[in-house]
Amino acid sequence: MTATPPEIDVAAEAGELVAGMPARPWGQVSASPYETGRVVSLAPWLAGHAARVDFLIATQRADGGWGPPGGYALVPTLSAVEALLAELRREAPCAAPGLLAKVAARGLEAVRDRPLPAASLPDTPAIELIVPSLLALIGGHLDAGPPDTGGERSGTARPEPPAGLSDAKLTAVRAWLASGADVPQKLVHALEIAGPEAVASSTVVPTPMPGGMAAVGASPAASAAWLAAKGGPVTGGPAAGGPGAGKAAPYGGGRPAAEETAVRRYLEAVVASTGGPVPCALPITVFERGWVLSWLRRAGVPVDVPPELAASLRDGLGPDGIATGPGLPADADTTSVALYALALLGEPREPEGLWPFELETHFCTWRGEEGMSLTTNAHVLDAFGAYVRGCGGQPRHAAVVARLAAWIRDRQEAGGGWRDRWHISPYYATACCAIALHEFGGEECAGAVDRAVDWVLGGQRADGSWGRWEGTAEETAYALQTLLLTGAARRGRGRGRQAVERGYRRLLEIRDRDAPPLWVDKDLYLPTVIVRAAVLGALHLAQAELRSLPEPDSR
Repeated sequence: MTATPPEIDVAAEAGELVAGMPARPWGQVSASPYETGRVVSLAPWLAGHAARVDFLIATQRADGGWGPPGGYALVPTLSAVEALLAELRREAPCAAPGLLAKVAARGLEAVRDRPLPAASLPDTPAIELIVPSLLALIGGHLDAGPPDTGGERSGTARPEPPAGLSDAKLTAVRAWLASGADVPQKLVHALEIAGPEAVASSTVVPTPMPGGMAAVGASPAASAAWLAAKGGPVTGGPAAGGPGAGKAAPYGGGRPAAEETAVRRYLEAVVASTGGPVPCALPITVFERGWVLSWLRRAGVPVDVPPELAASLRDGLGPDGIATGPGLPADADTTSVALYALALLGEPREPEGLWPFELETHFCTWRGEEGMSLTTNAHVLDAFGAYVRGCGGQPRHAAVVARLAAWIRDRQEAGGGWRDRWHISPYYATACCAIALHEFGGEECAGAVDRAVDWVLGGQRADGSWGRWEGTAEETAYALQTLLLTGAARRGRGRGRQAVERGYRRLLEIRDRDAPPLWVDKDLYLPTVIVRAAVLGALHLAQAELRSLPEPDSR
């Protein structure tokens, strides 16, 4: 290796990235086969329908499935199959019936040939509701008999549910919705599982947005399901907030037409921004801005931040926290990252919006969460730690820092890493936990940080990258951040420096390649700007470290 690795102008690229964010205020997220399939099935009238069908056909894997490997493929595959079968049964399908039948049949075969027990299903939101709801829809299509497929058959054998997974919870949830009882906001994000009768009877109300729009659970699929159950697309009537707004519509049980119009406008805005295929959640304004600014500023990247970006973080914070998107519940993850980003921008604030999520031992992501998240708690540790460091705080703030540091430390895996429910890569979870413990955990956490560093060093691939399934730019960036923001390259001298240099060189080579979705929602997704910021932060750290360290002794 040469003593002077190649460099890029990270500050210039980061400046362009941040300066361009106000032009895309909803954020940038990869298209989801699951969510796109739901919109194909529920809203064929929506602009870009043919593009969504083409997307499903084009993204089918060679083995017949959709999405990532293993159990993560089940939800997107079932959704794509159901959507194509629904399209096949329409009077004028937008693709050749034979092609639709062939693609759907291959998807059904993929599900039947690789059965999973319920215990092996990934921990993705509402999977225990989504899978039985899709299986029932697929079964209905197959029971209806084969449509005209131009000689192709769509497959007749019904796929079986994962062993141990029943539809009992789905039945209970649908009955609950149909009763008109209050609906937890988190459930609204997956409202499409409920079926039209339950949605029509539910108390779910769209969340108003600027521009006369309204979203249901920040989800195109949930919004399409709500609109379909309330009477379908609005083709006329008063616009939201315009003359005549609030008058009864001819559908939806007398709801004002403005409500349906506002949801339709949201869906039209989503597909206009994406070109057709849709993500699982949009907008993600605060989520994207908080993560981007915290990645860059924590890495020391010199970047000017437009005032409106900081204002959007500041203005949304309140005593109940802040939500990722309209119609989603406030959550501790988005709230804590927004607080930490503001602290890095010189605006440390008392983390009042996090107290509602405090439990006896840790913080929940949202109230009523089933399970727990290590990375959420690492981000809460960042927020409280930055406040104590910047403002002193009160004894209870310091107590939270100490308690969370111990809680995270005690959940380190035997090998030295961490894993979490909101990102499938252990390199993300390990970066979040190890860096927070190094910065705010004190001497008690030094051993845990050292074990994390050793685990990262041991996971480097022969080409210099890191990754769960393959070497990726995103995961390589997290590994480099773990090594560099904990001071491991300096402590480890030769070994650490060599790992950083090899990782840096490989990151330069792969940073512009198509990135796989590794973040967890109903389907896996890629928040493109957030990941790019993480990569730029890692490059900046590596450049600074490699310039400052002497060449290791070749002996």
